[in-house]
Amino acid sequence: MNEQGARETIAIPAERDLTVYVDKRELVTLMTLGARPEWLVLGYLLNQRLVASASEIESITVDWDVNAASVKTRAGIDRIEERTAKRVVTTGCGQGSVFGNLMDEIDNIRLPAEAGLKQSQLYSIVNTIRLKESTYKSAGSVHACALFHGEALQLFVEDVGRHNAVDTIAGWMAMNDASTPRGEKIFYTTGRLTSEMVIKSAQMGVAVVISRSGITQMGLDVARRVGLCAIGRATNQRFLCYANPQRIVLDAMPAPSPVARERAASST
Repeated sequence: MNEQGARETIAIPAERDLTVYVDKRELVTLMTLGARPEWLVLGYLLNQRLVASASEIESITVDWDVNAASVKTRAGIDRIEERTAKRVVTTGCGQGSVFGNLMDEIDNIRLPAEAGLKQSQLYSIVNTIRLKESTYKSAGSVHACALFHGEALQLFVEDVGRHNAVDTIAGWMAMNDASTPRGEKIFYTTGRLTSEMVIKSAQMGVAVVISRSGITQMGLDVARRVGLCAIGRATNQRFLCYANPQRIVLDAMPAPSPVARERAASST
């Protein structure tokens, strides 16, 4: 029923539980829309640092009749009990969790020094997302993440939680990494830039992250620490670069608003 008291037929995303088994050992249950479950599971294992590459996985089999994903590795996961003993519950809707310490191995991440983007590319990316047909437009209640090569859209993923969406992209990247040059990856998310999102982006080799939302203090600290360009509040021709602005080329600066011109005049 809407605000006028009228009945409507609407779309509602189908949230599913997917229990992940690794070498017959139950690992975690993910709540997901389930559009790309194999990529999601692979990306989850990569971003949890349980595997280092897709080559360590022999197969991922998803069976929606029992809501399970069976992962078979080639040589097992070393110290899996120890490495999954500590679990951190992360922020955000579709609440997620990560194993171990969020800050482990951060100092070992090396992002490409040449990676960056032009201001005009940033505006093009934001406009591409704005025009994209999506579950959010028809039903809401989801987050979206996207991977760009320059300003060209490579992959767009929606899920109930932003961590699922970024994990799905990580899985796709692991299977298609050769098609995206390392220094030209740009990541977009509708969610805020938390430490989890910044760390996962950096682990994926992405040096520029754009969000239509803001950033947390820990997210900012991590971005500065690893050299990631964190851009938030990106809508239309507005944005805030929170960290590493040297990665942005200001080639499309909009004309100042009348209010800004008036302030500039009064300050002189």
